[in-house]
Amino acid sequence: MPSRFHSDRLKALCTEGGWSQADLAERIDSDVRQASRYENNKVAPGLEAVIRIALTFNVSVDDLLIDDERATVTNVIDALVTKSKLRAITSGVG
Repeated sequence: MPSRFHSDRLKALCTEGGWSQADLAERIDSDVRQASRYENNKVAPGLEAVIRIALTFNVSVDDLLIDDERATVTNVIDALVTKSKLRAITSGVG
């Protein structure tokens, strides 16, 4: 089942760190079966799990996401920044 999560990136990070799936599971507060599912692209981790994985490996969340998802996240951030700027501009008017 394809996902927007880079399971190959997760595998590479674990390999680089010399971590087993049990090590990964412990560090991201999960279980071994779930860590295996993430690594083998059987299931995509939810947002909270992606954040835990990113923090664990000291990488950004977008390093773990496929480009389409990265573009969506970027668009949401851009929209929030624009909204904040507009609020700042309009709060001074009036």
